[in-house]
Amino acid sequence: MSRPIVAIVGRPNVGKSTLFNTLAGERISIVKDTPGVTRDRIYADVTWLNYHFTLIDTGGIEPDSGDVILSQMREQAQIAIDTADVIMFITDVRQGLVDADSKVADMLRRSKKPVVLVVNKVDSFEKYMPDVYEFYNLGIGDPHPVSAASMLGLGDMLDEVVKYFPEDSATDEEDDRPKVAIIGKPNVGKSSLINKLANEDRVIVSDIAGTTRDAIDTDIKYDGREYVFIDTAGLRRKNKIKEEIERYSIIRAVTAVERADVVILVIDAIEGVTEQDAKIAGIAHERGKGIIIAVNKWDAIEKDNSTVKKYTERIRQVLSFMPYAEILFISAKSGQRLNKLFDLIDIVIENNSMRVATGVLNEIVTEAVAMQQPPTDKGKRLRIYYVTQVSVKPPTFVVFVNDKNLMHFSYTRYLENRIRDTFGFRGTALKFITRERKEDAQ
Repeated sequence: MSRPIVAIVGRPNVGKSTLFNTLAGERISIVKDTPGVTRDRIYADVTWLNYHFTLIDTGGIEPDSGDVILSQMREQAQIAIDTADVIMFITDVRQGLVDADSKVADMLRRSKKPVVLVVNKVDSFEKYMPDVYEFYNLGIGDPHPVSAASMLGLGDMLDEVVKYFPEDSATDEEDDRPKVAIIGKPNVGKSSLINKLANEDRVIVSDIAGTTRDAIDTDIKYDGREYVFIDTAGLRRKNKIKEEIERYSIIRAVTAVERADVVILVIDAIEGVTEQDAKIAGIAHERGKGIIIAVNKWDAIEKDNSTVKKYTERIRQVLSFMPYAEILFISAKSGQRLNKLFDLIDIVIENNSMRVATGVLNEIVTEAVAMQQPPTDKGKRLRIYYVTQVSVKPPTFVVFVNDKNLMHFSYTRYLENRIRDTFGFRGTALKFITRERKEDAQ
């Protein structure tokens, strides 16, 4: 089950970024007193009580602005509204109810999505409550007074937000078809790839970068098995200000990746792998999804005996944080190696859900420890008591040790490599959690 999406929307300068940063637990958005400073939509995974959700921070909505960036922010916020399960509409008690708030409220009402009305900057409930009541005039429910800066009222607000989360619907559980998200920069051939796989023009394909704005689901049958392919808007480098809407489409990738079992990152063979590809891949890596890197337009490359090797080395260098990802050289235009794509999808899904018996796992770890002694610090050596797998998607292991501080990143990586050598786990991240147990508890 994917995480619910909560979008923070509202006029510029009402404190959306401050609220976002408070809930996300770190300063992610730039916060300034100039309207329109939050340029990029930023997302973060948030936990409240037993609920996990993805929070989206949007630029401010100026409903009638002719200004290019503000009108693009409006479009950005509209994408967030369309994508979200719940919308937090932020207003400012100090500015009071203004005409633009009513216009934003109309926009939200049309979305037919659950809206939680939040009145921000209420640093003193006693002092500001009479002003909070004014926001009932928006006609979208009870206003929830908070102060993002002083962290007041946030619990009650979040209690209201989580009420609207969709329950794990039976349809989701019944639909066990593999879900495959296609992500990548604009114009690398994501839509062409899906059209070729589906043998029909289901998705608009154009040479204009950024043609695909929305995530689109396409059902594809191959060799008697059904798959759901999720196409996403392309993600563009930040310096292309003219088409700034592309910067906002990162949320499309986030939500598509959230729903997917496997993610295919499409790279343009002509352009080669870029830092932007690394940022996009990071979304899937952070969420522990199975990952396949499809190098498209391979038919357009002049090759010699070392071309594949050079391309592979470059990809591994730029995407060094995910050495486990499978790489496939394809052509969406000619159909080259597309049959192998389905084989890889099946392998990666299987590995992402693989379980290893605790006994076998500990034999491998014991052998690994014997081959390479654990690190020491000030005469104290790391002791690994045992390892157990606690979940899948991604495969997650808990390592019980005598002292967490002695478990260096490099040694965790060493253990991961030994486990991969034995069990494969091609195409999927592995997650390790270190837990401390006192020696007398052994």
